[in-house]
This record gives sequence, C-alpha cells and structure tokens, in this order.
Amino acid sequence: MSDKTAQLNELIEITRDGERFYEHAHDEVKDVRLQALFRDMLRAKTEVIRALAASVAANQEQPASGGTVLGKLREVYADTRAMIAKDKEATYVAQLEEAEDRILHAFEDALESAEPDVRQVLLQEMPKVRACHDRMRAMKHSA
Repeated sequence: MSDKTAQLNELIEITRDGERFYEHAHDEVKDVRLQALFRDMLRAKTEVIRALAASVAANQEQPASGGTVLGKLREVYADTRAMIAKDKEATYVAQLEEAEDRILHAFEDALESAEPDVRQVLLQEMPKVRACHDRMRAMKHSA
C-alpha cells in the first residue's frame, strides 16, 4: 500500500467513524430537528467517503471499509454520558462536535503533507468537512 493510499484510507476510517456516529445518534435522539440534522451530516460524510474511496480505487488499491477503535470508543462514551445526563440530545451534540473536530484536524494535517494528486482531492472535499464542523460547533454553542 502506498503512502498516499494509507493517508486516504486513514481519512476514510476517521470520516466513517463520524458517519456511523451520526447514524447511531439519529436513532438515539427523539428531537426531529436533530434527527434531520444528523441525517444531513450523515449524507455529507457518505459523500466525502465516496470521493476519497474513488481516489484510492483510481490507484488500483482497496479503500478502507471500516472505522477506528477510537471512533467506536467515542460512541460508547457518548452513550454512557447520555444515560446519566439530564439532556441526552445535548450530550450527543457535544460528542458529535468533538468528532467533527477530529475529522477537521485529520484533513488539515493530511493537507500539510499530501502529494499533489491527494491534495487536490482533499481540497475538493474540505469545504464539506469544514461546513459540517462549523454546523455542529454552532449547534453545540446554541444548546
């Protein structure tokens, strides 16, 4: 596996963590506005994953198909906090905002060291990544 494939696959895994977490949170909250937000965020993550996976496949390599252990632990942690919290929805929003921080920082770090062709893909996806991050940060601060 090439360095650029490894870099893209790491971003796929981290983004997939977010995708799965939004799907899980959607099923856990009752607020229909949050459910709609989480569905939108899930779709954005799916689009980013598809673009990154297409770039990996274009190099005749296999895109990552899973997430990370840290992503699963974050989800379990959020569930635990939500069980004891007075405001379950606010707990999920806060934890999803942290997941967005992780995704954004991973993309920013990757951009610093990416080869030109990978950099181009990342620059194309960065507006979606940043928009998701900013949207969840605003949601957290308004809660």
